Amino acid sequence: MSTSLLTELARQFSLLSFLAIGGVNALIPEIHRRVVEMEHWMTDADFAQAFAIAQAAPGPNMLIVSVIGWKVSGVLGALVATVAICLPSSALTFAVAHVWDRFREAPLRAAIQHGLAPVTVGLVLASGYILARTVDQTWASFAITAATLALTLTTRLHPLVLLGTAAAIGVAGFV
Repeated sequence: MSTSLLTELARQFSLLSFLAIGGVNALIPEIHRRVVEMEHWMTDADFAQAFAIAQAAPGPNMLIVSVIGWKVSGVLGALVATVAICLPSSALTFAVAHVWDRFREAPLRAAIQHGLAPVTVGLVLASGYILARTVDQTWASFAITAATLALTLTTRLHPLVLLGTAAAIGVAGFV
């Protein structure tokens, strides 16, 4: 286990920590770019599997960072990546919270909050696009993604029904 690898893991996720507006899922495109395309720590398939494992596990959405850290450098890598994504933004939030609360009625604060909302939505949509691009390698998997999107937007089906159906399609060998 290389110290320079752990240092680079910490550096990458510390920088990303400050961009996690809307949570780590909004960072998926940038995490993918850094982990797969820049550092070559994982393949597209590895990244998609890490995302799936992190989403299936109970707990916060930021678990993908821990899974990536584990894949890159074992248990210590998972610990380093998790601390690196949590600590910088948490420290900044703690430092700014008092001032932010003090100016709760200020027009500038409202403008900032209104400006960040669409950015967060855009980042989450970009995350979905990146994940679909890495996973949808066949027409069948693309069709499952499209059907899931359509059903999610037009019905009130429980997500577990969609997950179970997709799993059954996979077990049947159609994907």
